Amino acid sequence: MTRKRKGWRDVAMLCSLMLLVACTPKKSATPDTGYASFNEYQAASRQLLTKHRRFQTSDHATEIERNLPREWRPVGKAKGGILLVHGLGDSPWSFTDIGPMLANQGYVVRTILLAGHGTAPKDLMGVDLRDWEQEVQRQTEMLHKEFSTVFLGGFSTGANLVTVYALTHNDVSGLLLFSPAYQAKSDLVWLTPIIRPFRPWLRPPNASRPQQTTVRYLNTPTNGFALFYRSSRNVKSHLSTYNKPVLIVTVAHDSVLNTQQTLTLFERYFTHPASKLIWYGELPADVTAPARIAVKPDWLPQQRISQFSHMGILFSPDNPLYGAQAKEKFCWNGQNDVAFDGCMRGESVWYSDWGYRQPGKIYARLTFNPYWSWQNEAIGNFLRDATFKP
Repeated sequence: MTRKRKGWRDVAMLCSLMLLVACTPKKSATPDTGYASFNEYQAASRQLLTKHRRFQTSDHATEIERNLPREWRPVGKAKGGILLVHGLGDSPWSFTDIGPMLANQGYVVRTILLAGHGTAPKDLMGVDLRDWEQEVQRQTEMLHKEFSTVFLGGFSTGANLVTVYALTHNDVSGLLLFSPAYQAKSDLVWLTPIIRPFRPWLRPPNASRPQQTTVRYLNTPTNGFALFYRSSRNVKSHLSTYNKPVLIVTVAHDSVLNTQQTLTLFERYFTHPASKLIWYGELPADVTAPARIAVKPDWLPQQRISQFSHMGILFSPDNPLYGAQAKEKFCWNGQNDVAFDGCMRGESVWYSDWGYRQPGKIYARLTFNPYWSWQNEAIGNFLRDATFKP
């Protein structure tokens, strides 16, 4: 080999090594994994939040409680356990309304804090998908030590994680999936693992816009979107006919997801007779199994609602932060600065998903579910049918 060719080979190897280093994210602060009980897990998470959280208010104690993994227990003997997993950029607080409702159905309900969450958005740079998968496994196994009946539930990316776990572990009794992120609406999300080393933020942090709230991130690094993509790809690589009960709740107008694909996958793979899908919006004409799908309209002008949102299905209209009378509105909703400023000043708003506009209207994100009581009844009926033994 000539000296010139050897020199080029060395340069190529060096570039490869540099790329490998760039692709290997630095580990961020994560909860201690050496716990033996859920109480110990909560204590480790509390320590993590106390040390590493970027607090948004002077009330540090409230912020920690909102981001801490929670447990709700029913009155009397429990029927089983339910583990709930939040989505990308969110926190256990996502289930602050759903958790107690499920406990009232007779279940011990627990939430978890995925690595990189609850502290600051930059901490997602050092997370690998395996970190999240292992936490789901640990918490599910912990519930199985107490109960033979264990349901898994999740929102968005969290729904992807529990779906893959259920497809690869036969001891899961069923799934509760809220806006499962099986396919992104954007066709370019597959690029995020490639560009991550060179562009750490798709939307670089900007002091003119908030980066997080007391309960969730408003901006996430590119690695977060890469993990979202990998989680959806994992679902598709494992998906086959699933013979356990599944409840899916999703919306027609989702700015994040291709929910038409969710419908297709539900009809094709989730075939158990107790499986149900709740669809907010107009149902496409080519749906082949309408008997298993409950439909509710998402155009409610009497409540100034133009369409439902990706996140709104999770929260009660009485929620203190996100409810119909809450003062904390998601005004940063893809509209111009004039409309944003009007929303922030407290002017009358309409509600929609991200990016929807109509002339003469100021929009905020819909962050609550006007069908909350009906949805709770539907979930209760699903759990009853899913566990019925003739």
